[in-house]
Amino acid sequence: MPKMKTHRGAAKRFKKTGTGKVMRSKAFASHILEKKSPKRKRKLRQGTVVSDGDMKRIAKLLPY
Repeated sequence: MPKMKTHRGAAKRFKKTGTGKVMRSKAFASHILEKKSPKRKRKLRQGTVVSDGDMKRIAKLLPY
């Protein structure tokens, strides 16, 4: 059986942590920033863990 290929689009968007969780960046941080509060914009800069419902699909895209 040949090796599975990593989905390159997913590899650029998600990073695996040392414990095996998958991190993602938050949406809504790229434009229309004037109306968003500074606190909200600061929170959008931080990464977050992928939800359990999406983990199964993303695990297939990132086998290694």
